[in-house]
Order: sequence, then structure tokens, then C-alpha cells
Amino acid sequence: MLSITANGQNCDKVLFKGKVRDTIRPQGFYNLMVVNRSTGQGVFGQPNGSFSVYANDGDTIGLSIRGYTTVNTIIVADSNCQCKQVLYIEGKAQEIEAVTVRPLKTLEQIKEERASLVMRETRMVTGIEVMQSPITALYQAFSKKERTKRWIAEQEFKDDQVRILKELLRAYVAFEVIDLSDEDFESFIAFLNMDEDFLKTASELELITFIQDKFVHYRNLDK
Repeated sequence: MLSITANGQNCDKVLFKGKVRDTIRPQGFYNLMVVNRSTGQGVFGQPNGSFSVYANDGDTIGLSIRGYTTVNTIIVADSNCQCKQVLYIEGKAQEIEAVTVRPLKTLEQIKEERASLVMRETRMVTGIEVMQSPITALYQAFSKKERTKRWIAEQEFKDDQVRILKELLRAYVAFEVIDLSDEDFESFIAFLNMDEDFLKTASELELITFIQDKFVHYRNLDK
């Protein structure tokens, strides 16, 4: 039996010629793949979006481009055993991770935070008060609740130190004092092991000298 087209033309093969275009803006298509879904064969298109491939009348052709929704079309031969089409494609919706934008604090603002760094007080009976209230002193020394309160206060204090140091490092990176990514802040702060009194009272010059010196050693450990 012969393969007969709608217009009575017998086509052993159909030349499918076409071009894809972005629905929004002119775009180069360097990874355009033209796949005959009926036969499983495929060829690459041209960077300008044009393509040319032989197929059978009635074959389903899929146009696949990375970043775009796949477009399918069916071959319908004309009187010259050709099929010409211009196909418009749409880019896939992209999910972009949320970015947190932090305003860069001034060194003066960070200095004020350094100076006010203090651990939240958890009331403890000390000195002569121990003699006046020994039961309270014993309760605070051995009570799980009181120990938990002190532990929480200590962790909050450490978190404040880390937060202030991160602000300081962020400023130093902006001023090109050191070259460090945000992802490495935690490990570098642990490497610094900075004394809390030094953090509170050091001058800007002392801090820069200390951190630059430590940074050299930190980078040498990575080599």
C-alpha cells in the first residue's frame, strides 16, 4: 500500500524544516535537539534555532532545549513533501533561592556593640549572702533548673560574640582587609578563639592586626 497525503501526494520522506523562537526575547539555541518520537532518532539544530530533518508523514517531532518547555508537533506534508513551521517556545519557570540582604554596619556601630557585650545575669548568691542564705546557695549549686538557666545565659553570650564577630568580618571583607567568604566565617571564628575581654576593649588597629595575622595562619592550614 502507498502512503498517501491529504492532497493525494505520495511522499516516501518529508523534509521538515523549521525554526524555534523565544516568546519573550531573541535567544541563541546552542543545545536544540530535534527528536523524532515515532522513530526515536534525533539530531541537533542550529544555534540560530533553525533545523532541517527528514521524517515520515504523521511522525511526532519533539523540540527539546534546556531551560525551555519541550514542544511537540506532528508532521503534515504539503504538495512538495515538505513541512515548514515556526514554533514559539516558553522558558521554564525558575525557582530562585531567597537572598537575605544585610545592611553593612559601620565600625563605630560594631565598636559600640563590642563594648556593651555582657552575659545576661542569672542571680547567684555569693560572698556574705551565702552565709546568710545557705539553703538558697545549695539550691543554686545543685538545682538542675538553675544550672540550665546559667547554661542558656552562657550560650546566648557566646552567640552574641559570634554575631558581633561576623559583623566585624563582614566589614573587613568589604574593606578588603581580608578575603573570606560568608561560608567560612564560622570556621574562622572558631580558629580565632578570641578572648571576650579583648573583643570588648581592643582598638580597631589591634583587632585588624590580630585578625590579619590569624587569617594568614588560617589560610596556610588550608594549603
